[in-house]
Amino acid sequence: MNRRIFLGAALAVASAPTFARRNLDTPRILSFHHLHTDERLTLTYRKGDHYQRSSLARLNDFLRDFRTGDIATIDPQLFDLLYDIKQSLGHTDAVFEIVSGYRSPKTNAMLSRTSSGVAKRSLHMSGKAIDIRVSDMPTRSIRDAALRLSRGGVGYYSRSNFVHLDTGTVRQWGA
Repeated sequence: MNRRIFLGAALAVASAPTFARRNLDTPRILSFHHLHTDERLTLTYRKGDHYQRSSLARLNDFLRDFRTGDIATIDPQLFDLLYDIKQSLGHTDAVFEIVSGYRSPKTNAMLSRTSSGVAKRSLHMSGKAIDIRVSDMPTRSIRDAALRLSRGGVGYYSRSNFVHLDTGTVRQWGA
């Protein structure tokens, strides 16, 4: 091995931890607009490998059941999924419009009685599902990005113009 190749390889190895550390320290920021309460929220929910406890608490409140006021713990992996979707679409300033976040069992039962599209054991009731859209993006683009990530359930509701995402088993439904 000649000296130039050796030095180049040594430099690459030496700089790799710095590059990796820089990526791990990148703050993960999400923006939301709740369509039923008209509330807006932008926050850093994670820095590196560390979820920001106060931000998660704010998100739990933001995504509460707007019909009953009940609050549940939302699965942080759901926020990672949203972040990865916006990154994969190159839409770093995306504002996720919330159609549905947490649903209390009471709300879910009422909705399942009045709509065939509501699961009786919905993951919304355990804080593992969210229904979203982004105003300046086709919902099929969001669906396609979520399917490429292959992490959880993806439901596509083209007539109602939203995408269901959850952190359950990998599956899909809708046109």
